[in-house]
Amino acid sequence: MKNNYKRLKLACYTTNISMSVVGNLSPVLFLTFRSLYGISYSLLGLLVLINFVTQLTIDLIFSFFSHKFNIAKTVKFTPLLTSIGLLLYALAPVIFPQNIYLGLAVGTVVFSVSGSLSEVLISPVIAEIPAKDPDREMSKLHSIYAWGVVFVIIFSTIFLLLFKSQNWQILAFILMLVPIFSSILFAGTEIPPIETPEKATGALHLLGNRGVWLCVLAIFLGGATECTMAQWASGYLEGALGIEKVWGDIFGVAIFSLMLGMGRTIYAKKGKNIENVLFLGALGASVCYVTAALSDMPVIGLIACALTGFCVSMLWPGSLIVASERFPQGGVFIFAMMAAGGDLGASIGPQLIGIITDAVAASPKLYEFALNISLSQEQLGMKLGMLVAAIFPICAIPVYHYLQKSKK
Repeated sequence: MKNNYKRLKLACYTTNISMSVVGNLSPVLFLTFRSLYGISYSLLGLLVLINFVTQLTIDLIFSFFSHKFNIAKTVKFTPLLTSIGLLLYALAPVIFPQNIYLGLAVGTVVFSVSGSLSEVLISPVIAEIPAKDPDREMSKLHSIYAWGVVFVIIFSTIFLLLFKSQNWQILAFILMLVPIFSSILFAGTEIPPIETPEKATGALHLLGNRGVWLCVLAIFLGGATECTMAQWASGYLEGALGIEKVWGDIFGVAIFSLMLGMGRTIYAKKGKNIENVLFLGALGASVCYVTAALSDMPVIGLIACALTGFCVSMLWPGSLIVASERFPQGGVFIFAMMAAGGDLGASIGPQLIGIITDAVAASPKLYEFALNISLSQEQLGMKLGMLVAAIFPICAIPVYHYLQKSKK
């Protein structure tokens, strides 16, 4: 059985790497799609929104109807679905030659479903595997996602540099090997039993518990804090601080993810008292956001963006740990609700910066103000957007403080 659990853990880890592939492949290829197929920036940005909306929909379905699914079979089917989505994505120019964007959108929907299933089901699988310290096992699982992002960004950047952007489909085919490997690993494992509400009314009963909503709020704020900086760091370093694009991509995404992975790995090795870690993480992230927004020195802004990765590293998995400890009877329902809360935060946070940046850039009244402080309107908009986004970690501070005080 121990060997079975080792194989099951490895299958879960590689599935999380697959999540980092489907979550970051489109942003990496945005400029490629723009130059090769003339797809507008708004449509490219819509691919990210399609990803999050699809994941949120699946999260909500599993929140109330998880008892209708065969959990073990669904877990094993998830990486296969990822492979199908990536295949459709890579073959978009072949299957939909007259409307390549449609093919990209279809592939995105399919692998976004698998991404949501991974988010909802892989954490409870790890939680059910016997371990001396379940908290650290959960942190290790999520650290692997962060290391996966580092791998995807660096590997994709090097591939496109060496083999040129017109060969992006080969890149997608290579990355398909990750979920295929996960499918092979899952084939020889037995999924431990996972709790689900017996019917939708069981889920509704848990919804009446204020503690559940507190945990959902905790991961909403954590998800918004993490994903806003993760998605905007590169653009912010380039647009607001004037750092060259190639360095903005590397330092903005890869270094942020590196720090994210370091924080989760350290907790997996040494961590305890997760409520304290959440509180300190929110404090640190608040300082980093404000520093990045107000600093006019590129190096300081870059350091602040990178350190945010370390500060937010446990906000998402830490909220899952708190929820699973406080509501062990919730099983898949709790993880689905938490995934919905995190995905909602991950959608709203980055959109907020975009809305503020566009609004400021289009305002004639702010033109002179931006000129007086030696900024373009777009730079001013990004800085104001980053400053407003600091509301997420700042609001998280009292929430995590309450979790500290209410711990039994």
